[in-house]
Amino acid sequence: MRTIFCFLSCLMLLASPALSEDTIKLGAFFDLSGRASFIGTPSKLVAQMLVDKINAEGGINGKQIELIIADTEGDPAKSANIATKFIYKDKVVALVGPTLTDTGMNVKKIVNSAKIPIVMTVGGDPVIMGGKFGPFEWIFKSPQRSKIAVERLFTYLKDKGLTKIALLSADDGFGKDGLRWMEELAPAFGIEMLVKESFGARDTDMTAQLTKAKNAGPQALVVWTTGPAGAISAKNVAQLGIDLPLFQCHGLPDPKYIELAGPASEGNRMPATKLMVADELPDTDPQKAVIQEFVKLYTEKGYDKQFPINTHSGYAWDAIRLIVDAIAKVGTEPEALRAEIEKTQNYVGISGIYNLTPEDHNGLDVDSMVMVQVKDGKFVLAE
Repeated sequence: MRTIFCFLSCLMLLASPALSEDTIKLGAFFDLSGRASFIGTPSKLVAQMLVDKINAEGGINGKQIELIIADTEGDPAKSANIATKFIYKDKVVALVGPTLTDTGMNVKKIVNSAKIPIVMTVGGDPVIMGGKFGPFEWIFKSPQRSKIAVERLFTYLKDKGLTKIALLSADDGFGKDGLRWMEELAPAFGIEMLVKESFGARDTDMTAQLTKAKNAGPQALVVWTTGPAGAISAKNVAQLGIDLPLFQCHGLPDPKYIELAGPASEGNRMPATKLMVADELPDTDPQKAVIQEFVKLYTEKGYDKQFPINTHSGYAWDAIRLIVDAIAKVGTEPEALRAEIEKTQNYVGISGIYNLTPEDHNGLDVDSMVMVQVKDGKFVLAE
C-alpha cells in the first residue's frame, strides 16, 4: 500500500511541472491607477488584446501565453515588489512594463540581478543606458528613446529657422532625461537655449516659469513633460498672451491633451509615433498596413470609446511581440531569450521598425517619428 502511495505521489509531483509547462508566463505591470493611468490602463488592454490574439492563433509553438497583470500605481517601490513577485513567485519568463521612467529605474537592478529579460514601456533613456545608470544587459524598451525624440524636434526647429528657444522641463526622471539630451544635442543642431526652467510634474501652474521664458526673447517655447502638466502649460501660454509657437514632447500626442488644453492646444506641435497620423502615411511606408490593422482590432474591441488611440497605444504591443517572436525562435531559457531579443532586426511594429544591437536596446531611429500638430481639434502631420 505504501509503495502504491509513493508511486501516486511521484506521479502528482511529475504532473505539476508538466502542467505549468503548457503555458508561457509573462508578467505585465502598468500604471492602472495614479497620474499615468491614462497611459497604463490602455497599455494593459492592448497587452491582453495581443495575447488573446496569439493564443487564438495557436499560441507560441503550441503553448498558450498566460499574462499576469499588476498595477504599479505609479509607485517605484510597489513596482519593485511586483517585479520581485513576478520573477521569484510567479516564475515568469519575461516582463513587460512599467509605465514611468522613475518606476522603470527602480526595477532595473532587480531584473538585471535575476537575469530575466524585460521590455519596458517607459519613455526615458536611463533604463537602457549603462555607466552611472547601471548595467542594462537584461533591459529593453519599446518606446522611442528621448534622444530620438529630441533629434526629431531639433531637426524640425532647425528646418523652420527656430534656433533660439526657451525650455520648460519637469523635474521627474522623464523631464530630466529630456533636458539632458537637449543640452547635449543642441550645439550640433545650432539650437540655443536662452533659458531653462523646471517645474513639478504635478504642478498646476507654470506662469512664473513661462514669464521668465517669454522675457528671454525666444523664437519658440519647448515643454518637456507628460500628463496634465503639458495641457496646463499650454493654457498658461494662452492666458499670458504669449504669441510664440509651442512645442511639446513625444509623450503628449493624445486626444486627452486636446481635451484638457482646449482651444489652447490649437497649433501646438510635437514629435509622435506614426500611429497618430496613420491614414496620412504614404502607402509605401511599411508601417502603414501594420498600424491600420492594429487600429482596426483596437476599435473592434471598443477600447477607443474610453481610451482613444494615442502615441503610447502601441508600446505594449511592440514589447510583447519582441518577446514572443524571440521565444518562438529559441524558447524560454533566459540567456538564449535575452540574446535573441537583442538580435531583433527589421521587426515592423506599431511604433517603428526595430533593429536592436548590444549597444542599442531600443532599436528605433529618427525615421520612426513624425512631427504632428493640432489642427481643428485633431492631430495631423505638421506643416
